[in-house]
Amino acid sequence: MEFTTLGRTGLKVSVAGLGCGGPSRLGLRDDPQSEKRAIALVRQAVDLGINFLDTAQAYGTEAVVGKAIAGLPRDRLILSTKKSLPAADHADPESEVKKGLAESLRLLGTDYLDVYHLHGVEPKDYEFAKHRLVPALRRLKEEGKIRFIGVTEAFVPDPSHRMLRESLPEDLWDVVMVGFNLLNPSARRSVFPLTMKNRVGVLGMFAVRRALSQPERLKALVAELIQRSAIPHASVNPDDPLDFVRPKGEAATLPEAAYRFCRHEPGIDIVLTGTGNPEHLQANVAAILKPALPQRVLQRLDQLFGKLDDLTGN
Repeated sequence: MEFTTLGRTGLKVSVAGLGCGGPSRLGLRDDPQSEKRAIALVRQAVDLGINFLDTAQAYGTEAVVGKAIAGLPRDRLILSTKKSLPAADHADPESEVKKGLAESLRLLGTDYLDVYHLHGVEPKDYEFAKHRLVPALRRLKEEGKIRFIGVTEAFVPDPSHRMLRESLPEDLWDVVMVGFNLLNPSARRSVFPLTMKNRVGVLGMFAVRRALSQPERLKALVAELIQRSAIPHASVNPDDPLDFVRPKGEAATLPEAAYRFCRHEPGIDIVLTGTGNPEHLQANVAAILKPALPQRVLQRLDQLFGKLDDLTGN
């Protein structure tokens, strides 16, 4: 495993992080009875050198993570979880944040969190989050219950990162979770200059989406882009639009290329990977640890997708 420093937090973190949500939720979404396998997957991640574990109140995996890490040295792990936003008209949102944190601490079996995020903040939520929730997080930080304050964007409804573009200049966050992949690298223009300026830690999510793991979905997405003149028809092979990223064994699979693309992007500290499959986890970590894609591949990807900011890759 390779390690880096998570922005201004000073935390030494693995460049690969285990995401405990996503489509699989450690395998629990397809098989809610597979707790033992989910626990084994978390332990496998730790054995592979991953020390950054990211979960959330909404995922339903905090208890599994807590069981998986029970007995492990707490100071060797970086625990990250998230609080779903209370309703904007909630009578006492600060108490809701405190209640949510207490429950997360209980389920994870710890008395503090390294990073506590507001979860999936959309542009319409930002003013409420800033004025009603951030002060509560700051008090919890002063009490030592959380070490650093984070936020995750709602990438699907906000693929152009409007919430982060508005909030980062106000320097509210120690850590942010950003949607970034080779089909929508717009954060390199609109987000990463802001995070690097204030040394905000960056977690990269959505490195691999459906269009980067399902060939038919990629073909359909590229056909849509061609139809609306977002990319020139002659610039891609419509039957295999990203064939140029896999020549001569440089990237064995498109997901491998997608992880390498994110791992070596200046501005990203941790690439999150989530799965319920032990073999996939091992392959994903191996991909994250491989060298950067060749420059000519990166240049062509930039020519095709570098100006797009409305895709999620789903």
